[in-house]
Amino acid sequence: MVGAGLTHALPTIEAVGNKFFTSKGDQFFLKGVAYQLTPADPLIDTEQCKRDAALMEKLGANSIRVYHVDPSANHDGCMEVFDKAGIYPLIDLDTFDTYILPNDPWWNQTQHDRYAEVMDAFIKYDNVLGFFIGNEIIIQADQSQAAPYIKAATRDMKAYRDKKNYRKVPIGYSAADIAELRPMLQDYLTCGGNSSENVDFFALNSYEWCDPTAYAESGYANLQSTAKDFPVPIFFSETGCNVPGPRLFGDQNAIFGPEMVNDWSGALIYEWIEEENHYGLISYGPKLEPTATGPNIEGGFTRAGTPTPVLPDFTNLQSQWATITPTGIKRSDYDPKHVSTRACPTSGVQGWLINGNVALPALGETLTTYAPKPTVTEVAEVSQPAGSASPTSTKNPAPINKELTGMSAGLVGVMLFFTFWL
Repeated sequence: MVGAGLTHALPTIEAVGNKFFTSKGDQFFLKGVAYQLTPADPLIDTEQCKRDAALMEKLGANSIRVYHVDPSANHDGCMEVFDKAGIYPLIDLDTFDTYILPNDPWWNQTQHDRYAEVMDAFIKYDNVLGFFIGNEIIIQADQSQAAPYIKAATRDMKAYRDKKNYRKVPIGYSAADIAELRPMLQDYLTCGGNSSENVDFFALNSYEWCDPTAYAESGYANLQSTAKDFPVPIFFSETGCNVPGPRLFGDQNAIFGPEMVNDWSGALIYEWIEEENHYGLISYGPKLEPTATGPNIEGGFTRAGTPTPVLPDFTNLQSQWATITPTGIKRSDYDPKHVSTRACPTSGVQGWLINGNVALPALGETLTTYAPKPTVTEVAEVSQPAGSASPTSTKNPAPINKELTGMSAGLVGVMLFFTFWL
């Protein structure tokens, strides 16, 4: 299915085992950018999308991530522009007022319906690569009590997708890079043996690789050790450390190189537009005073117009991507049975709070501090693989900035109890 007016359609993408494949049978690797020009929706201004897509093609991008959209708006123009440019969008389903909250989590009908509205608006476009169920909901160990709600939202959105007979667009999660949480969260979201509840992909917002560095020193060796034969596709949903600068994007050679390419499906660079945090690949004009007003001006930056590369970052990334052309494996030659099965982590491991494969909350349930028993008795602790690099964490310049802090192991595990929320 394609949007109204689309005359050119990219092949659709599906998740099989731990890889993405196009409908033509080719493995797909993401080389993309975070794209959120305005807080509301960057996919409604067709002329702006034309200007940006043309430069993205020159950059070598094949995907974008959009954090917030207006499901009531018309996106046909922009989606067709990106389709013709060979670019696949990933869309976050949550909105500013429907996030799953980390400290007081719930998953209710209002959230469900708002997520469904976003899915309804974008499912018709063949170039939609996937949907994010959430972004950095959990950023410290004592917030892992929200993990079952992430999984419940995934369960219900996958059920909604299938009930509506929609294309099985992959639904996944974008996690903060927190050393104490990373192994447990990625395993929890893919454990239990029930594919209807598990994420279709897992993505990581990581800023561990700060040029100049190398694979062994950067922390990527540790990321790779926990991603080996991962059950679903895993990729970087944000990357591109800018300290000390300029960015050389040496991590792209590692991600698409022999150490990682068999397990990782690529990366999205943070971000397209230059803002206060100086992560932009392009700008639409010089920085203005924070109080400046005018058309397309917000927060001291112009957010529309002719995109001008920020140098040398833009050309550095362009040069890296120009040399990276992974071919991967054909769908017909791929056997997904080689991927691993992840055990559900137990509480107490690195401060993780969820004890095994607990029953998920039903739609409308909320959290108290006493828990049901795990639904299966066989749960396993997650330990750092032998020989892996020391755990590291990164501070992420996310659209809504969050200070990333870790919690030490030994935190007493609390249990969960879900009571019906009227």
